[in-house]
Amino acid sequence: MNIKSLLLGSAAALAAVSGAQAADAIVAAEPEPMEYVRVCDAFGTGYFYIPGTETCLKISGYVRFTVDIGNSTNSYNADDWDAWTRGRVEFQSKSDTELGTLTGLIAIHGESSRDNSGSSSGDNFYFDEVYLSLGGFKAGDYYNWWDKGINGETDVNAGGARTRFTSISYTYTGDAFSAGVQVDELSYPKLVHGQEVGIEAIVSAKFGAVSVDLLGAYDLGVEEGAIRLLASAPVGPGTLQGFVIWGSDPSAYYGGNIGTGAITDMAGEWTVAASYAFDVTDKLKLTPGFQYVWDEFIDGDEDWKAGLTVDYAITSGLAFKGSVQYQDDPDAWSGFVRLQRTF
Repeated sequence: MNIKSLLLGSAAALAAVSGAQAADAIVAAEPEPMEYVRVCDAFGTGYFYIPGTETCLKISGYVRFTVDIGNSTNSYNADDWDAWTRGRVEFQSKSDTELGTLTGLIAIHGESSRDNSGSSSGDNFYFDEVYLSLGGFKAGDYYNWWDKGINGETDVNAGGARTRFTSISYTYTGDAFSAGVQVDELSYPKLVHGQEVGIEAIVSAKFGAVSVDLLGAYDLGVEEGAIRLLASAPVGPGTLQGFVIWGSDPSAYYGGNIGTGAITDMAGEWTVAASYAFDVTDKLKLTPGFQYVWDEFIDGDEDWKAGLTVDYAITSGLAFKGSVQYQDDPDAWSGFVRLQRTF
């Protein structure tokens, strides 16, 4: 065997081995492309696209620690103070459609203990709001226009009545003018009125920096209604707000507790309230407030309430709020101190 034959044979053997190894080689499948979470800036900050969809989702909420003080706090107090904690988680989805923005909201509240917190729910966790909306239409369980009060913690807005119902509404919104109408389910006790209906209507307008709301509501169950005019304007280093309310008699919207039929105080035929939110610094705000009631539904007398609320931004996402209030009838002090972490 000469050198040429040896080289040719070696080359053939190497080719055969290489071919066998190539045939036995395992080729790894390429990974599926990963879809990273994308920021959605079409509806403001905090939204991101749900992977695989064009729907934007925002998750937010807060953790709140409160100590109520005074001799006029909620009925769960065994003494003149009560400490409790609440957590809130809110999921809000939005997407653009040919009919307008489609929104869904689920807001869950959780109390550290119902007996300590005064929660109106039979469970520690409950839906605070849950609704859907498309364009100007909205349907679900949510806070109505009567829930909008003035700055501070002094005013008893809606006269102690509930401000959340299962409802359906339509709101037209313009540049400086908006108007809305809403139909509410009113669930009175079965032996009183049972299932009833209420109607609300609101007109809002802006005149430069001044904003005005005119709100009216009628309870078909008790055939009573109420009207509120609320205004807000920047004055000096703060914001001046006030409202005046007229009510024919207690109803689901003003002056009554729809669940028990009880009449609440600080509500009467007429009531006025005002507050001034004074921005002392970028972090500190002081808000004195005052409310006066004529011909209270509960006893026909007059009543008034005055107080001060202090807000302080400790750091980004963490705030302190303190409030002290005095009510003339009954002669009572109340208030709270609170820490809230918002995210």
